[in-house]
Amino acid sequence: MKSEYNPAEVEKKWQRFWEEEGSFRAVPDPEKEKCYVLEMFPYPSGRIHMGHVRNYSIGYVIARFRRLQGYNVLHPMGWDAFGMPAENAAIKHGVPPARCTYENIDYMRNELKQIGLSYDWDREVATCDPDYYRWEQWFFLKMREKGLVYRKKSSVNWCDSCKTVLANEQVENNCCWRCDSEVMQKELPQWFFRITDYADELLDACDALPGWPERVLTMQKNWIGKSHGVEVEFAIDGSDRTLRIFTTRPDTLFGATFMSMAPEHPLVPSLTTPEQKTAVETFVERMRKVDRLTRTSEDVEKEGVFTGSYAVNPMNRERMPIYLANFVLMEYGTGAVMAVPTHDQRDFEFARQYGIPMKVVIQPPDATLLEEEMTEAYTAPGVLVNSGKFSGLPSEEAKERIAEEVKTLGIGDRTVNYRLRDWGISRQRYWGAPIPIIYCEACGEVPVPDSDLPVVLPEDVELTGEGGSPLAAHPGFVNTSCPRCGQPASRETDTLDTFVESSWYFLRYASRRREGTPFDGEEVGYWMSVDQYIGGIEHAVMHLLYSRFFTKVLRDLGLVFVDEPFTNLLTQGMVIKDGAKMSKSKGNVVDPDFLVQKYGADTARLFSLFAAPPEKDLDWSDQGVEGANRFLHRVWRLVAHFADRLASLDRETPIPDVLSESWTVIRRKTHQTIRKVTHDLDGRFHFNTAIAAIMEFVNLLNPLREKKIDDVMLPVLRESLEALTLLLAPFAPHIAEEMWEALGHTGGIRAARWPAFDETVAKEEEITVVVQIKGKLRSRIRVPADSPREVLEKAALADPRIRELTTGKTIRKVIVVPGKLVNIVI
Repeated sequence: MKSEYNPAEVEKKWQRFWEEEGSFRAVPDPEKEKCYVLEMFPYPSGRIHMGHVRNYSIGYVIARFRRLQGYNVLHPMGWDAFGMPAENAAIKHGVPPARCTYENIDYMRNELKQIGLSYDWDREVATCDPDYYRWEQWFFLKMREKGLVYRKKSSVNWCDSCKTVLANEQVENNCCWRCDSEVMQKELPQWFFRITDYADELLDACDALPGWPERVLTMQKNWIGKSHGVEVEFAIDGSDRTLRIFTTRPDTLFGATFMSMAPEHPLVPSLTTPEQKTAVETFVERMRKVDRLTRTSEDVEKEGVFTGSYAVNPMNRERMPIYLANFVLMEYGTGAVMAVPTHDQRDFEFARQYGIPMKVVIQPPDATLLEEEMTEAYTAPGVLVNSGKFSGLPSEEAKERIAEEVKTLGIGDRTVNYRLRDWGISRQRYWGAPIPIIYCEACGEVPVPDSDLPVVLPEDVELTGEGGSPLAAHPGFVNTSCPRCGQPASRETDTLDTFVESSWYFLRYASRRREGTPFDGEEVGYWMSVDQYIGGIEHAVMHLLYSRFFTKVLRDLGLVFVDEPFTNLLTQGMVIKDGAKMSKSKGNVVDPDFLVQKYGADTARLFSLFAAPPEKDLDWSDQGVEGANRFLHRVWRLVAHFADRLASLDRETPIPDVLSESWTVIRRKTHQTIRKVTHDLDGRFHFNTAIAAIMEFVNLLNPLREKKIDDVMLPVLRESLEALTLLLAPFAPHIAEEMWEALGHTGGIRAARWPAFDETVAKEEEITVVVQIKGKLRSRIRVPADSPREVLEKAALADPRIRELTTGKTIRKVIVVPGKLVNIVI
């Protein structure tokens, strides 16, 4: 083993070895327990960044750790290759999206290999490959047969100047990102998946995912938004029509003083009086230019317009003005809301703005509310007032009593509502999977036959960014014949939402055999579900929810036999530099290629894992990178110093039964470090503290380089350095492989097993116990490890520093936590 550490040389050697030996190739083995580790696959933007390095290093640690524990590990990689960035780049540079995408994939694959990540590249997937998206087209058709796909008109972001639909990310301050024209909402036919059919199962199954962060589960539950309430019919004054509303607060029905409706509500034209026509049409047109998220944001001013019509409160027969309001959406509930300003904050703000009367109908138990003195809505439980025969009831009881009254009067009934809406999958863009539908004048909507799949995306298109989808202007793509009647027909020119591709890629990975099938059921049955999934929390209510939905659909189609795609989920933090997330626009990006060339991949990975717990944001530090590099050089010199003697040592040479105190300390620390790192990696993912323990271990071993080691103690040293090497392998694999070989092993670390610790050896004979006075650290004492409470108390009170601080004081209590601390209350 060379005396000096050369990362470039070592890393090239072992990357070549891993590739030639197929070290990370995964094959089902019923005799071994499996472990499927997966990071969310990247978009092939052209270069990896430090966020990638951190994310994939986390996955590598888990995969390598499980392999060393004897698990059969699947750790694949691929590319989420469709989407807007490639299409935008093609418009800007005149390069076909397919060409730049595959060039980027080749470049990024090479970068990932240079970092030394343990992927089974035989299972690589690119979602823009026709052999991949043909199967999601097939899924679309099977779901359509089951009634899970439908088409209806829906609002999209529309730029009238460019004559094109815009994605949400292409709308900047309600303006088109390209021409800066004002964006409006336009109704176009769109395709949808009926995810709402699975709302209850998706919601209930959240409680069966203990390996997911509670924050993610809460976000999914809120996104699904199941609400139990009442639908009530409000008569329109002077008309035989009614306006149906949904409320979760029937106890406040007597306090409704106006109605608010979505600007898109179909009754708006008929409810608008001639005097209000101009004002209403102006407001509706303005709302068409504001996206839904902005309208419902809490910090957006509540605004609206009076229609000129009135509704009648069915409980007290009072007339209520009907307003259009920016914060009411047609997609939730019925698109109309009874407004109770004294008990709903949005209604309160709206009523104050437009001078609408208020009425208190719930009084708090310890105060009396007066409408004219209120500064905000009262939303807590209380006692009903001004509510007819229900006055005096507790509000929770009143909910049930009034709901029953509504049903008895025949003006409504209890119901359940959901915030979740069906998944709109149509995209009026080019770079995506074509939707496999044909339109025939005689036959209507006709599915593309299975034998004609995939519907391949043509590459000879002109991308201008104007005039809608370029597929619509491609006669060779659009013009076809009807599969049923043979007459001329046209293809659907919308493409699928890219979240469709990412909703099943983990199943494709799990199957090596793919000819004539989306995946091999037997192999998928062995590998699924994913045991550890890793990615950003920003995907909590889109990708993660859609993947759960898709898995359940494929289960119901008889294609898979699991209910959930991901057993455990780790959401990693961002990489921060100069107080902000790394990004090109902020000029604070650190190039991983530069780090690898200067320090080596192991240094870059070790720093990214040591600088912060994986779920927290990582603050970038150049000094931290240099520190990680110095540590690896120190480890190298330590092992190199003893490698030749240890490699030649007979493997059967036992550890002596009797050790000196110094070697007992070293052996104890060896087993304590193994125990600490094992516990930190095994489901806890405390990578930073595991690395800190390894560093502490190295600090203990390093002085041995300056000492003469008797041959009889070499087995103890070998145990320590071999343990050190294996513990370091998940974090810095290249240097660990080289050290393992230098210590006399062949075949690489893949042939090794994670070191075991002996509790008896790891047990301390003496421990340090903290002594506090009134909760403040005042001293430390060394005591036998198994000291009982009374011994600890006596030792603490006898400590000279403690005696000095307690002299002349009254000791009121001594609190003892065995093995940890003594706290003296004076």
